[in-house]
Amino acid sequence: MSFAGGRYLIFGSRGVGAALSKRLLEAGAKVHVCSKHEESLKKLRDSVSKKPLTTAVCDVMKPGTVAEAVFKAADVLGGSLNGLVYAAGSMPLKAFPKVTRYEMVDHFILNTVGALEAVQTAATELKETKGSVVLFSTLAARRGYINHSIIGPAKGAVEALTVQLAAELAPDVRVNCVAPSLTNTPLASNLISHGLHHALYSSKHPLKRLGEADDLAAVTAFLLSKDASWITGQVINIDGGRSTVSCRDDKETPPRSRGR
Repeated sequence: MSFAGGRYLIFGSRGVGAALSKRLLEAGAKVHVCSKHEESLKKLRDSVSKKPLTTAVCDVMKPGTVAEAVFKAADVLGGSLNGLVYAAGSMPLKAFPKVTRYEMVDHFILNTVGALEAVQTAATELKETKGSVVLFSTLAARRGYINHSIIGPAKGAVEALTVQLAAELAPDVRVNCVAPSLTNTPLASNLISHGLHHALYSSKHPLKRLGEADDLAAVTAFLLSKDASWITGQVINIDGGRSTVSCRDDKETPPRSRGR
């Protein structure tokens, strides 16, 4: 896939944000990355020092910051955006009885409202370029897991937002969503940093491994590309088969029939 001359704004500088930035840059794109993590922005710049990458510190929780970041990106990149990726997010895990309304609101703002504001601000530019948007959800938006009562609903709203924006912006702009299972990124480091935990969670997936940032970046790049020109309003599971395929050692798998 070639992204030569294309201008792309990515919210999120670690994990998939970093992996996607490198993919797009290698394919000839100009990339602007926004994140609240100054250290990860510097690390990303250092890793692609000879590529057309620009960065900016941006805290999407602050009102007006997302819109400002979009306007600045177009100015820095030298033209209207060809693509927008909102990979900023969170992974709060908390027992349901202890969840507060303030946590629900904060993570809804970070994951859903931030995405809406980014697309809303960039919509005119994206229409000019017949651009593409990719948002991020999680397997927990549609499958129940203990301690996911904050992030599941927040990402469920992102999936609903995806199909609504696809309707609002068609036929000029495509809007899709990537929904990963547990992925080996800084966001999930607390869960998988211990070797035993890593092995346990890997075993829950039919492909017997966790996702990697580049697994998600590869699909995201495809959705941004012209190769995906007839795809919009879709939520794409990138989950090692976990959403649809039972593992051989799952307890709920019935014993194989011996026949007669």
